[in-house]
Amino acid sequence: MTTASMPRDKNSHIIQTIASYGKSLLGFIRRRVKSDADAEDILQDVWYQFSNVMNAEPIEQTGAWLYRVAKNKIIDKHKKHTETLLDDMLPATGEDEEDAVDFKAILLTEPTTPETAYLRNLFWEQLFIALDELPENQRQVFIWQELDDMPFEEIAQKTGENINTLVSRKRYAVLHLRKRLKQLYQEITEY
Repeated sequence: MTTASMPRDKNSHIIQTIASYGKSLLGFIRRRVKSDADAEDILQDVWYQFSNVMNAEPIEQTGAWLYRVAKNKIIDKHKKHTETLLDDMLPATGEDEEDAVDFKAILLTEPTTPETAYLRNLFWEQLFIALDELPENQRQVFIWQELDDMPFEEIAQKTGENINTLVSRKRYAVLHLRKRLKQLYQEITEY
């Protein structure tokens, strides 16, 4: 009798969790991806992973676990843009060369070791923390343009903003992110 009620308890817990966190989790994901379809796909992946984990082991802090998985799924989606993102984040040749941060050497090395995997995850985690520090309009332009490969013309049509305004917002975002990632680079290389 206990084994028959266990799956029902897990299913009701999953349904209750979806009801409790679904709307806010979808909003969290939507703010960080290009389209509603992408957000819904990521959310489905989160629920799928949640149901699989629930069948294997209990989760102590459900909300924290869900948001961490969602953030990881978003990061996975954006990882394909790492090289072009790094090109934009680093100063151009001749511009602050002594202050240049060589994240490419750290993040784009071919062999994946536990250390490089940790550093990649740390980079993406810190990038999203730094993005969250930006004003909404700067953050959104940066995400659309750099992470989602959306041209400025399309962003201008979507927002009704002037392209020069959007370029300026992105520039402020890049300057902030350079500063924050330079701090991360210094912390990494001091060890």
